[in-house]
Amino acid sequence: MPPGEEFVAALEAAWARGCAVLPLDPAMPAEAREALVTAMQPHAPIDDDVALVIATSGTTGEPKGVELTHAALDAAHEAVHARIGREPGDVWLSCLPWHHVGGLQVMLRARRFGIPLVVHERFEVTRFAAADATLTSLVPTQLVALLDAGVDLSGLRVVLLGGGPASEALLERGRSAGVPIVTTYGMSETAGGCVYDGRPLDGVAVAIRSDGRIALRGPMLMRGYRRRPDLTSAAFDDGWLVTNDLGHIGEDGRLRVRSRADDVIVTGGENVVAGEVAHELRRHPAIDDAEVVGVPDERWGSRVVAVLVSRVEPAPSLAELREWCRGRLPASAIPRGRVVVAAMPRLSSGKPDRLAIRRMAEADDAGQAGAPASHSESPSSAR
Repeated sequence: MPPGEEFVAALEAAWARGCAVLPLDPAMPAEAREALVTAMQPHAPIDDDVALVIATSGTTGEPKGVELTHAALDAAHEAVHARIGREPGDVWLSCLPWHHVGGLQVMLRARRFGIPLVVHERFEVTRFAAADATLTSLVPTQLVALLDAGVDLSGLRVVLLGGGPASEALLERGRSAGVPIVTTYGMSETAGGCVYDGRPLDGVAVAIRSDGRIALRGPMLMRGYRRRPDLTSAAFDDGWLVTNDLGHIGEDGRLRVRSRADDVIVTGGENVVAGEVAHELRRHPAIDDAEVVGVPDERWGSRVVAVLVSRVEPAPSLAELREWCRGRLPASAIPRGRVVVAAMPRLSSGKPDRLAIRRMAEADDAGQAGAPASHSESPSSAR
């Protein structure tokens, strides 16, 4: 079902009957939808206190069902409300997909606290600009589109920005334009954002494990993965949810997410954190967006390849990118390949589609991409 009053009524009716709800993307092809429903096993028993099953695949492509209880949702709503507060005249604007936790939580927070809600079935810059709202949730690509269009967002009270990493350049650009940005970190397994502007919400604990991975604890954590006790056991350690994100806590006490643990590239015997390389590339004045992957290489094991969206034509050459990175990154982390794309592949949630990005990099590297705007260079030419 599309988002709106009919969706809310169906959700509440299901909960009144004691059912859990699996939201589905109405645009999903029938074959893919059937495969997802089959994987989620709706005919199998489920605990009475589970409210939602959120389908997520992470970076593996394997469908998993995150079970969130009513208590976890309530805890998440209370924690967010305590952090951002409520003022007279507040109105939530929902323009994120409702089959993902970020879009659902906008609706559920508004419902819980009786705050008026404006719903856009899909994100449109013109429609967003005309909406009368004070609170909203966006992903970085949406914020970029609004800023590029010159939309004045200074009248909003809070813009929750999550769903993926936002570059320092984007945050600076937005805040210079008067956008009241609050960065959020979280995932389906935490019922959405649970760390705001690097600081945990009330009741949330954050720790960095010895392997650098971020661990989270709090009442909004998932019960587990649907019908997958093996995955659930692997995700938890003594009550802590162990994420696949690498991070550190700065001297100011704020959490900073570095990259995903599965985005570590081993090249020439050195470990390179892909997210840190992408972060430096996004700071280049000619680059609009960047991701970094490892491409198999006979000499290096894996070669660091940058996939980027350029603001200028022609795009910066590999030599220019390498020069930019010198002094900013270790020598092993400097890209040895570069692929230029018109737009970064993204999931419907707004997060980078890492599987698609990797396929593009590997295909281009093998000379199979066929797109005139794509380029890669060999290690010998990248020295």
